[in-house]
Amino acid sequence: MAVVCPECDNPLDLNDDVDTGETVQCEECGTELEVVAVDPIELSAVDEAGYDDEDLTPLGTDEED
Repeated sequence: MAVVCPECDNPLDLNDDVDTGETVQCEECGTELEVVAVDPIELSAVDEAGYDDEDLTPLGTDEED
């Protein structure tokens, strides 16, 4: 799948079997990106604290504990 980095607009080539919640890193700017949707593909930058830009829930935790 072809998509561009939301931070630097560098083209990224992702595997066809990428799933929501996976993280990838942009080879150009080094930004860690979370796959937030797969159809169509949508990426969101993950900040240094381990939170995504859309939600203040730490990644890898379940909101409904």
